[in-house]
Amino acid sequence: MATMQTPRISKPKIRLQIGDSYKFVDQVVQGNNLHTVCEEARCPNIYECWNRGTATIMILGDVCTRACGFCSVKTGRPTWNDPSEPTRTAMAVKKMKLRHVVITSVDRDDLKPDFGAEIWAETIRKIHHYAPSCSVEVLTPDFQGFYPALEKVFAADPEIFSHNVECVERISKDVRSQANWQRSMSVLQHSVDYGILTKTGIMAGLGETKDEVFATMEEVVNIGVKIFTIGQYLQPTQNHLPVDRYVGSGEFDEYKKRGLEMGFTVVESGPLVRSSYHADEQARLSGILI
Repeated sequence: MATMQTPRISKPKIRLQIGDSYKFVDQVVQGNNLHTVCEEARCPNIYECWNRGTATIMILGDVCTRACGFCSVKTGRPTWNDPSEPTRTAMAVKKMKLRHVVITSVDRDDLKPDFGAEIWAETIRKIHHYAPSCSVEVLTPDFQGFYPALEKVFAADPEIFSHNVECVERISKDVRSQANWQRSMSVLQHSVDYGILTKTGIMAGLGETKDEVFATMEEVVNIGVKIFTIGQYLQPTQNHLPVDRYVGSGEFDEYKKRGLEMGFTVVESGPLVRSSYHADEQARLSGILI
């Protein structure tokens, strides 16, 4: 009797299309001397998002003090020193006429004592000042769990606070050796307790099991996080962690269904989903945008 073979799931295909909106976003980003995580992290959605007129702006330079096994952002000793960056970022947001913007950054463990939190806060304030109709979503590092730094960011009133746990707890040390899974959970809890709409996300295909994904989702939703994202991990270079497996679209659909049943307001789940993928739509579904 012939045995049934499980069909092999291949690497998801990336859509490549450069239109006028893509060119406009590129001109604004380059013209204002800004960094984007879209470029630095080799995001597979850069063409789709930039063609939608959206981009995730990365502040505090383009060199990270950590070296996570999944991330292609440059690591080393940063030399960034640009106090005008918050204003330039806000002016770029205004020029692009965005209704929702995502701001992220590299880890800056070298910037003591607040790890760059004051620049974060000033960027949020400047965007609210120069582009008052634009809601601000921040995707931050953990600030080493230093609450005064977190509270500087919270006090600037971002509409959405996001910090990624990145993976299930069991493999966290292998994926991001300089971070701490429980510390990330405490960062999210602090945001929820402060009263900010809170978001997190993980990658699939790093060696986790389905049950571990469901358990992670349960733990996250139970502390009050409302938005959850999950996408396929793609190996940026041969020097990064290998892909354990490619997850099928049916499994991603199951994560979305179960997540909504658990109580998340929004679950973004699919092979090419990243933290800020369709962030404007997530903000709309969460009641931030009308």
